[in-house]
Amino acid sequence: MFGTVLIANRGEIALRVARTCRELGIRTVVVHSAADEGTAPVRFADQAVRIGPAPAGRSYLNAAAVLQAALQTGAEAIHPGYGFLSENPDFAQMCEEAGLAFVGPPAGVLARLGDKAGALRAVAEAGLPVLPWSGGPVDGLAEARAAAAGIGYPLIVKAVAGGGGRGMAVVRDARDLPGAYARVRGTAAAVFGDDRLYLERYVEAARHVEVQVLADRHGAVVHLGARDCSVQRRHQKLVEESPVPGWRPEATERLCEAAVSAARATGYAGAGTFEFLAGPDGTFAFIEANCRIQVEHPVTEMVAGVDIVAEQLRVAAGLKLSFGQDDVRLRGAAIECRVNAEDPDRGFLPSPGRVERLALPGGPFVRVDGYLEHGLDVPAAYDPLLAKVVVWAHDRAAAIARMRRALSELTVEGPGLRTTAGFLPRVLTHPLFESGGHDTTLVDRMTREETP
Repeated sequence: MFGTVLIANRGEIALRVARTCRELGIRTVVVHSAADEGTAPVRFADQAVRIGPAPAGRSYLNAAAVLQAALQTGAEAIHPGYGFLSENPDFAQMCEEAGLAFVGPPAGVLARLGDKAGALRAVAEAGLPVLPWSGGPVDGLAEARAAAAGIGYPLIVKAVAGGGGRGMAVVRDARDLPGAYARVRGTAAAVFGDDRLYLERYVEAARHVEVQVLADRHGAVVHLGARDCSVQRRHQKLVEESPVPGWRPEATERLCEAAVSAARATGYAGAGTFEFLAGPDGTFAFIEANCRIQVEHPVTEMVAGVDIVAEQLRVAAGLKLSFGQDDVRLRGAAIECRVNAEDPDRGFLPSPGRVERLALPGGPFVRVDGYLEHGLDVPAAYDPLLAKVVVWAHDRAAAIARMRRALSELTVEGPGLRTTAGFLPRVLTHPLFESGGHDTTLVDRMTREETP
């Protein structure tokens, strides 16, 4: 195992990775921007290195600065968390050339699966079902129009390099395609540095389900069950849970076997997630792979009893997974709610500020992953995620009750700061969520219902 790991991230995921490293006796180095000076993960790490000013392009996305910090501090590996450089094949290759282990899949796998169009081709070749799509990136509006005619409407325009719900737009009529194409292309160029786009059939009301896989470099691939991530706003997740409510075990097993097959076919290594859109009858179609740890990984850890970060580190060190598929026992139900610095009453617009009143929930089987503390200035420069409240119980109804109780104890307030903390209980009490009959349209439905 490693002696020193550099964590190339910030906020809650940096702190979460650092905690597992400390349990494993691994020394940690956290890089940070000027905006994150003195935050909880920076103080928790054994060493912190300031690598640039607040803008991510000059700090967390500055690959050269991250590598220099790793080499100067004697790190043997870099854990990229999620976002930033976590799915950048060039950065993974740079780590390898510098003699550093990249805690993630090999650069070649990142290049194939991190490219969303390439991922669709790869899994389709492996025999997984996919939605009708353009078959690759479209070169210009004329080619987009031709592809759209074959796919049919509604469809979704997606950035090849997109992720985290960014870089996409739903198009329901051919007249709206030029505007959507231009908007997404502009976003893709600005956010991802890659303006390539592809088109895919849009499923109006579907479940968003995903499978957590772990694979080592010795041929072992295991799954840790499925998660439901259907509660979303702007294609970004708000509430996740495991197992998928209302699904028969055989449907979940088919989905998980498909994800394992895709991981084997693509030579995957490390922790990863294969995401699908699913119908109420258990049919599903692959939409993308996430080649990193995901925000919602705690719900899987709670039901599987597995530290996913620890397994990531084992794989990166060249070791075998610490368990096999027959050892996996999924128990009970877990739910995660994301507390974001966003204003639900203004379309979930970012709403950063200073934390002056803070109370976090506790009690049995309640976990809070975050970096919140009194006096924290939430910067506007980064993702608005502040914390994740996660609960476990013996069944879904008990988990919902526990989460309601936990959220009732949560206070995150301060000047200018608005969060999703007040909106999340409304999700949990909505009849469609309570019954497990919700889909990706739930938040939009709630907004319509609550509008005077």
